Amino acid sequence: MTREIAVVAFAQTDHRRTGEESSEVEMLMPVLHEVLTQTGLKTADIDFTCSGSCDYLAGRAFSFTLALDGVGAWPPISESHVEMDGAWALYEAWTKLLTGDADTALVYSYGKSTPGSVRDVLTRQLDPYYVAPLWPDSVALAALQAQALIDVGETDEPALAAVGARSRDQQTAAASQGEYVVRPLRTGDCPPVGDGAAAVVLAAGDRARELCERPAWIRGIDHRIEAHGLGVRDLTDSPSTRLAAERAGAFERPVDTAELHAPFSSQEVVLRKALGLDDDVRINPSGGALAANPVMAAGLIRIGEAAARIHRGESDRALAHATSGPCLQQNLVAVLEGDAR
Repeated sequence: MTREIAVVAFAQTDHRRTGEESSEVEMLMPVLHEVLTQTGLKTADIDFTCSGSCDYLAGRAFSFTLALDGVGAWPPISESHVEMDGAWALYEAWTKLLTGDADTALVYSYGKSTPGSVRDVLTRQLDPYYVAPLWPDSVALAALQAQALIDVGETDEPALAAVGARSRDQQTAAASQGEYVVRPLRTGDCPPVGDGAAAVVLAAGDRARELCERPAWIRGIDHRIEAHGLGVRDLTDSPSTRLAAERAGAFERPVDTAELHAPFSSQEVVLRKALGLDDDVRINPSGGALAANPVMAAGLIRIGEAAARIHRGESDRALAHATSGPCLQQNLVAVLEGDAR
């Protein structure tokens, strides 16, 4: 990499069930204003804008063009969109800055899960010939992964409950267990359903230092994918996460914080093993996706939360992870560092 690129600002909504109370644009506008206010930038100062969302989730074709009303697309701006979590939009923006075509970038993502059944909507990610006709929803597939981990002795139900309790900042695991949703997963092992949006600003080199007192420098970022067929994968491991982390430089030096996009408690077990994270690393101090899981924004939030800890001086070297697809199919890993103090 020939340019230093950093996250210089991060903002997110309060993630809750909004239903039909507000549109995506109304949900997004305050976040965009906040992230620009943090840097003192105006829309005209942004060289590149990239967004992540899902038209199928919104129920409208090309719905992301409506969200541009919240950004301000006139006069014409340099803009792009990915039909993915916003973490992948950040990857595209990082690439754009890396080439030198831009010095600043605005990345945002949003999702509204409450108008429909997100468990059913996510089945559209499955293999259309062999898996989708069986109609397993996202929780059922996560339960298969959890049971596979239990069968090989890598976790058990009390350990999974402890993950949920820690993520939600509860005093005891018993308080987070709840009823079975799909055995062995209980309500405390599954993510809440909510709507939300997030945004970050990226900047390169000296421009980043002008905009932020302590930028969160992206030292490495990479994403990889598993085979689409669930039957040819080992659900107790995540080779794509391990490879992405290796290419991002995560194993070169220890990290002090890791924000893992693990919507189910069992997935944190898989990710910790793939990333080689020991008990000295603070996992998901923000609460992670088990505390708030706005679909299409939760991965970008993991990067933003890791960067915010560096901004505040609470972390020096952090790892952020994002995922998409069933059972950790697609995985992105980013390593962020702050300037030495």
